[in-house]
Amino acid sequence: MDTTSQEIKKQAGSPLKVWAKLLPFLKPYSKMMIFIVTLMLAGAAIDIAYPMLTGYAVDHFVTPRSSQGLVGFSLFYFALVLLQMAGTALFARTALKVEMYLGRDLKKKLFTHLQTLSFSYYNTTPVGVIMARVMSDTNRIGGVFAWSLVDIFWSLAYIVGCIAVMLAINWKLALLVIVVVPPIAFLTFYFQKRILNINRKVRKINAEITRHYNEGISGAKTSKTLVIEEKNTEAFREVTSNMRHTTIRGVLLNAVYVPIIGFLTALAVAFVITGGGNMVLGETIGIGELTIFINYALIIADPVQNLARTISNFISTQANIERVSALMELEPQIQDTPAVVEKYGTSFEPKRENWEPITGHITFDDITFRYPDGNENVLEHFSLDVPAGTTVAIVGETGAGKSTLVNLACRFFEPTEGRILIDGKDYRERSMLWLHSSIGYVLQTPHLFSGSVKENIRYGRLSATDEEVVEAAKMVNAHDFIMRMEHGYDSDVGEGGGQLSTGEKQLVSFARAVLADPRIFVLDEATSSIDTKTEELIQNAISTLLTGRTSFLIAHRLSTIRKADLILVVRGGKIIEQGSHESLMAQNGYYADLYHKQFESESTEEAFTGP
Repeated sequence: MDTTSQEIKKQAGSPLKVWAKLLPFLKPYSKMMIFIVTLMLAGAAIDIAYPMLTGYAVDHFVTPRSSQGLVGFSLFYFALVLLQMAGTALFARTALKVEMYLGRDLKKKLFTHLQTLSFSYYNTTPVGVIMARVMSDTNRIGGVFAWSLVDIFWSLAYIVGCIAVMLAINWKLALLVIVVVPPIAFLTFYFQKRILNINRKVRKINAEITRHYNEGISGAKTSKTLVIEEKNTEAFREVTSNMRHTTIRGVLLNAVYVPIIGFLTALAVAFVITGGGNMVLGETIGIGELTIFINYALIIADPVQNLARTISNFISTQANIERVSALMELEPQIQDTPAVVEKYGTSFEPKRENWEPITGHITFDDITFRYPDGNENVLEHFSLDVPAGTTVAIVGETGAGKSTLVNLACRFFEPTEGRILIDGKDYRERSMLWLHSSIGYVLQTPHLFSGSVKENIRYGRLSATDEEVVEAAKMVNAHDFIMRMEHGYDSDVGEGGGQLSTGEKQLVSFARAVLADPRIFVLDEATSSIDTKTEELIQNAISTLLTGRTSFLIAHRLSTIRKADLILVVRGGKIIEQGSHESLMAQNGYYADLYHKQFESESTEEAFTGP
């Protein structure tokens, strides 16, 4: 279960508190909301007036077959129509603004907050869950407050107004109409709850169908090579069959619900015609009055249905609010103390003038560490002094825990016990941004942002000039391939760098890190997934780049780290050996065994592929 889901469970069961969390976001648009409600109440009043105007027309123009006063009546009726049209247009425009602005504010708040959360949150929360919170949930909340809340006011005003007018005109006929309102309301709530649940299942199944489509298309080549087409088809047949059965259940509910409401509406009309007809024959009421009640009987079901649907929709939105507010209130596991924020500022409002320069001397002082979601210590009473300018290589098998030390040094996680010193000072007494601004991190699978090559390199230092961007690219041997692209440094890299090869993305990532001119460099298996030619280009640049900088190399190919000042050997999350390449080989232990096995593997590969 992700962290946000746990927070949602804590909030469940307190609806008023959940809804109250949106008040700060609604406050800037309170005047708009009041304006919208006023327009809808005025619209409801006009809607209530229409049957009365029809009755007036019957009594004054139709029954006496007279046209006296018809022009004035028509102009008044037309003016009401124009007024309602103008009100509806203003309502739609204002409601749309509220929906867009409220959704925008929630998205901005979430996006900003997400950038403050610790790495552990992203380790335990799928990207799809985060996207659903930021996009779908905020859109739903904005739409409900802009439209559904107003619909509730309109429906209530319309129902109460109609009943009040009918009772004022003729309470006996009014009771014949009102008698069908409770069963219509009950049946609507009853069916809407079940229809809503089925619609949720349909949306969930539809997402599953989309997933099958995506996997079937993107993994078509793999499916063919594994000969699993029949298995894929059977899985798809099963999920679409589930969709068919669930959809049919929803259709059947609607097929029962709609005729019942129609029957109750017709029943109300029948009551009015029967009772009112006898009154007309007895000359206790006029035909115009009967016409008014017939019109109210025909339309009274609509606002009742609308009210029930809207309330159900409104209530169901609480889940969206819980998810959004839980994410907003999620505290980063790693954050600066108030004293540090006071002196050094925040990530969004840094006080750079107070930042001390970093030389890169890192000390692990009696460190014990356990991951937040783990049960065992990964490090216990570990101490290590890394002087400025030292190159530390971390090696081990896949999944051995090579990234732990780097995550601690970069303060992506903090030690459970002990201290980490940067230039002799506990790094918790400095701001995270101060440290992160001095780290150049190159991942095994680099991420490029949509935009040009130049823009992606400049993310290393936004104030860099074009000349500095080009110089950084030249330092990592990326300039030549960039210039071969159609628009050079202005060429678009595509979404996620899709227009570039893995090696080219890696070179751009290196250039970005170099441009930042960091005092601490981290290369996280940066050459393990690229071709030999590109690796050679990078290796030629690395020795120059790392000179004078404290560096951590998480290595897959041991041949690339023989010149490191210190090699840490990790196994099962523990550091089992450390020393220089020569000293570790002399120990003839785990590192030496790894090195010999990899050397034999690479020699065999070269025998088949050539050097």
